[in-house]
Amino acid sequence: MNEAATRLTVDELAARAGVTVRTLRFYATKGLLPPPELGPRRVGLYGPEHLGRLELIEELQRQGLTLAAIERYLAQLPADINSLDLAIHRALVASWTPESAEEATREQLERRTGRTLSDADLDNLAAMGALHRTADPDVFKIEPGLLPLGVQVLDVPIPLETLVAARAVVRLHSQATAHDLHRLFRETVWKPYRESSPAPEELERMKALTDRIQPMVVQALVTAFQRSLAEELAARPE
Repeated sequence: MNEAATRLTVDELAARAGVTVRTLRFYATKGLLPPPELGPRRVGLYGPEHLGRLELIEELQRQGLTLAAIERYLAQLPADINSLDLAIHRALVASWTPESAEEATREQLERRTGRTLSDADLDNLAAMGALHRTADPDVFKIEPGLLPLGVQVLDVPIPLETLVAARAVVRLHSQATAHDLHRLFRETVWKPYRESSPAPEELERMKALTDRIQPMVVQALVTAFQRSLAEELAARPE
């Protein structure tokens, strides 16, 4: 699928994003979506970057951000940000609450991705963790943050066994990192703080601050991984 050639009407964009046309127009009036291109007969046409931005807005709303907070978040993004970078932002936001898997039938999944999905495509998406199979072969649990990225990877000729192995490597090291970070924070921050006999309201405040730190840690881990991967690729260009 050639993303550069993908153009959607307002109805098609709303269907792909799983929102109503009214909601889409509301976002547009608030400046959260850039204006569409004008096609034949002055019909507004939307591209992958509109879909990516709309999906990011929906994910931010699921995280409980207010409209003003979403406006500030989007204002920090580059004006020429592409659909892939938007998908990465959404994956990062969704990773704050990894339990947010959604259920979808195969038909709903294809409507959401805008393409027919073969059995091999479903196997690859499952290997990437973008979806999980259920007891019903035509019903899946999807990860909203990973699905857009997974669909883009479908067009890259990567063997299924490579995807499975790559996911296993990521899970192994991410679990070890999470364990070490939790132990470090527990022993150097939480334990001394609790031993200081804080007031109940101060304890609740500390718990709230801890929750706010989690997105920063996720972003720091992703940034560190991206830099490490870039250094590895530069050192081993073959």
